[in-house]
Amino acid sequence: MNIVDRIVGWFNPSEGLRRQMARSMLNAFNGAGYGRHGASYGKKSLAGWISRGMSADEDIVDNIETLRNRSRDLFMGTPLATGAIKTIRTNVVGSGLALNAQIDADFLGLTEEEARAWESNTEREWKLWSESVNCDAERRQNFFQLQSLVLMSALLSGDVFVIMPYIKRKGTAYDLKIALIEADRVCDPVPLPTNTNILGGVEVGSYGETVAYYVAHHNPNTYPRANTLKERQSWKRVPAFGTATGRRNILHIMADVERPAQRRGVPLLAPVIESLKQLGRYSEAELMAAVVSGMFTVFISSPERQSLDAGMAPIPGFTGPAPAPRNPDDIALGNGAIVELGAEEKVQTANPGRPNTAFEGFVIAISRQIGAALEIPYELLVKNFVASYSASRASLLEAWKMFRMRREWLVGNFCQPVYEEWLTEAVLKGRISAPGFFSDPAVRSAWCGADWYGDSQGQLDPLKEANAAKVRVEEGFSTREREAAELTGMKYENIHAIRKREEAMRKADGLVGSTIIEIPKEEDDDK
Repeated sequence: MNIVDRIVGWFNPSEGLRRQMARSMLNAFNGAGYGRHGASYGKKSLAGWISRGMSADEDIVDNIETLRNRSRDLFMGTPLATGAIKTIRTNVVGSGLALNAQIDADFLGLTEEEARAWESNTEREWKLWSESVNCDAERRQNFFQLQSLVLMSALLSGDVFVIMPYIKRKGTAYDLKIALIEADRVCDPVPLPTNTNILGGVEVGSYGETVAYYVAHHNPNTYPRANTLKERQSWKRVPAFGTATGRRNILHIMADVERPAQRRGVPLLAPVIESLKQLGRYSEAELMAAVVSGMFTVFISSPERQSLDAGMAPIPGFTGPAPAPRNPDDIALGNGAIVELGAEEKVQTANPGRPNTAFEGFVIAISRQIGAALEIPYELLVKNFVASYSASRASLLEAWKMFRMRREWLVGNFCQPVYEEWLTEAVLKGRISAPGFFSDPAVRSAWCGADWYGDSQGQLDPLKEANAAKVRVEEGFSTREREAAELTGMKYENIHAIRKREEAMRKADGLVGSTIIEIPKEEDDDK
């Protein structure tokens, strides 16, 4: 933009915009490459498409509150949005992701038996902490239920924050607690500190690294209550990492990181907010039209208005209060209702023509687009499997690519960091022995190795799935441990131990071989 265009735009913005658009279109006509295609302003189909590239802060942080509020509103009132979030929650977390300790025995100089014994003891101690509500700072949920809450909060609000304070409580072996902070509470403090790069409650350093978070004392959008918000609003600066130990003071769990230098997460439903809202309105309108169409109402018109309630004899034995008199001006539809009209009054109604034959096809088309944006196939989004076995299985496999990705994301951002923090306390308290845990980061990493298993993928044909797993194991493409976890959700070692005990019982009772015992037929006494 030259100086003349700047001056014109300053005194007359509309004329300045017209000049700038004309100049852009002229450059597009004279341009080459993308200037004649996707970047063209000369084509009629693209002439009105004006977009401007902004940074991640302007595109995301400046709009995050609106996106967050609309996403939550859709979740609370639009069935398709609710189903999408809960479908991801159920398949990613389900009953919870369970710890399977896998230390690097070779690096630590342990035998296979010593490693298995250490892992079994660690998993036993982990269950003592994770399966109790004492792991929650609010004492409401255990660790597996917190996984579900963390995932849903991140998907709905774009991100969620986790702090891990040490709180001593009677009757608990460990002091580590988990406290969740909703996205709204991490926001810019008032007044804003000077000489700091703070936006969206996130302070970054010269390299773009996160330095600290500013956490409000209470949710800024909460209306004041006399019994709960007696203190004035204040903010606490929480450093991202401890200055002395480098410990992570707060976990920032973002649903999706879309761009470099992104400070806050984007709600999962953000790209489909408009589609979901419009589809919800359309569904409500169709539902109301169908209800109206189903009403049967009789209208009575007489020369003189006379209440239908007049002259009604009292009901024998009825001692309750008399019914309220009907307002003659009230006209309402109802099931078998009778409405009296005044003299020369008429009722004209439009035939709603319901049910609408095009309703289902239109909803399916929009739902497919929404499912594509959310990486949830339409069949799974609406829980309607009417296609062939191959098509339904293809939908499930495609969905489970996303579910596994989300599961790994939850493990890396929440489960594993919390486990490492818990293991640190367990070693400090002497409940678990881990030589060299604090002396060498490599040794610490070897002790912290773990896999996390969750509920297995649904099976359309269990026999085919089992045969495929058998082939993968026999050909060396997979392991019994992995196949057992994915097919049943159980650890192979537990399955092996139980089967060993069962086979010993069967052998002791003489049931080895066929379990079907043929009973000889009784001969007829007359013969």
